[in-house]
Amino acid sequence: MRAIFICMDFFERKIAEIAQESAGKMGFFLIDLVFRGNEKNRVIEVFIDGEGNVSADNCAEISRDIISEINKIPDFNSNYRLDVSTPGVDRPLKFIKQFPKHIGRKFEISCRQNEQIKNFTGKLLRMENEELIFLNEKKEEVHLSFGAIINAKVLISFS
Repeated sequence: MRAIFICMDFFERKIAEIAQESAGKMGFFLIDLVFRGNEKNRVIEVFIDGEGNVSADNCAEISRDIISEINKIPDFNSNYRLDVSTPGVDRPLKFIKQFPKHIGRKFEISCRQNEQIKNFTGKLLRMENEELIFLNEKKEEVHLSFGAIINAKVLISFS
């Protein structure tokens, strides 16, 4: 039984490398990789992002490249479905390079300040290197280092 898990780890690591390389070729980066299902009915979800917008055509091209490379892996069971998409607004931002395209948008933030966890809603005003400046609901500027952020989600605005 243990050998199966070791093999799965190898395949997952290899697919992660392939996904990262494929996204990088087009100027995007890998955000997350999710493996679901079992060996007979595997689903591989690849989430990518970029400093600019990611189109459906970009996702399709990266998907074709990943499939091409996965098919070269010896002994990989070909019963899988590959989904390549952007993380969507329900997923928090993970990397500093995801933030610039969201300047002017409202966020829900959880962060560490003075050894406490604080939560607030605020609009991202600007960035200065690894510092993000938000305008909170009290109309005060909140300066956060990227490292202090625990969770940052873009809020959808319908206005």
